[in-house]
Amino acid sequence: MTGALHHIPVMRAQAMALLAPRDGGRYLDATFGGGGYAEAILTAAACTLFAIDRDPAAIARGADLARRFPGRLTLLEGRFGDMLGLLAEVGVAELDGVVMDLGLSSYQIDDPGRGFSFRGDGPLDMRMEKSGPSAADLVNTLPERELADILFEFGEERHARRIARAIIAARAIAPITTTAALAALVRAHVPASKDGIDPATRSFQALRIRVNDELGEIARGLEAAARLLAPGGRLIVVAFHSLEDRIVKRFMHAASGRAGSPSRHDPRRLVAAGAPDFALLTPRALRPGAEELRANPRARSARLRALVRRGREGVNPS
Repeated sequence: MTGALHHIPVMRAQAMALLAPRDGGRYLDATFGGGGYAEAILTAAACTLFAIDRDPAAIARGADLARRFPGRLTLLEGRFGDMLGLLAEVGVAELDGVVMDLGLSSYQIDDPGRGFSFRGDGPLDMRMEKSGPSAADLVNTLPERELADILFEFGEERHARRIARAIIAARAIAPITTTAALAALVRAHVPASKDGIDPATRSFQALRIRVNDELGEIARGLEAAARLLAPGGRLIVVAFHSLEDRIVKRFMHAASGRAGSPSRHDPRRLVAAGAPDFALLTPRALRPGAEELRANPRARSARLRALVRRGREGVNPS
């Protein structure tokens, strides 16, 4: 990439092949981040692109890309769960494709000042919009049971109660205000993993999801994206952990009529179901290839799923 962009978009080749941008089309990068997917879409076809990000720093960085593609990129600051309203404000009610990359950008991970990562010491923040309660606010004010529930539900952390007790004890002595302090505390109470993943990973994930209401945002974003797609329009979603991917999988399977039949005792079986509006482009989630994993180890947990709205000739897969 050129200019200020250096974010490596995960599974870019697969995403672009499924999105298949065309000249004259209108597309949305719902999670602009480092601009990797946006640049790929704008380069692939003479199309118009709208890009959303709730992080003001991401929108500011996008100005360079907008200059490189004059008149073709519109940056919108806000949450992708609010895309219907954001796009309505610029006169857009229909799209030919939407891409959603649910992971953090390299900028967010690599900047210690944002507090997303334990790799470098920084303030325990994790707020994408830099507003509202921070991770430090949660860690230092929530009761033990609520902290444990967050760690278990959003981090799938088996040692959630043990960590929550340790947090309560530590903050009684002094507030926990840095990423290094929280990571050290978690590591002291969670055994090392055989797969080499840092013991603090799940706790940091859980707090970040809770601070930014990420799972609720995904559900709202998927519903909105489906409403915006024109016939033949495609939705491409890259998820990075099981909680995200489970929401995406269930949504796409339901939209494509693959959610399973009701029980034979369920009265809904007596109602004839219409043909689904969507079809799966990926019956199973796609994974990064070995070459990409060597170049970008952060891609190891990525899962890509795609959906197409039926109705345009040539795009009605079974």
